[in-house]
Amino acid sequence: MRIVPALKRRWRARKADDGMSTAEYAVGTVAAAAFAGLLFKIVTSSEVRQMLLTIIHKALNLAG
Repeated sequence: MRIVPALKRRWRARKADDGMSTAEYAVGTVAAAAFAGLLFKIVTSSEVRQMLLTIIHKALNLAG
């Protein structure tokens, strides 16, 4: 059967990449944390806070 050697090759190739997923998750986690920090800094700035409050105030005035 030719299927068994093909499966063995695939398994060996898969085993060679064992450490890659952990490194990729680590890089993704660091990038997500950096993006979250940047977004938090932007949203909590006084200019953005004032703009959001203005939008909310206008929306409440339209509704009531």
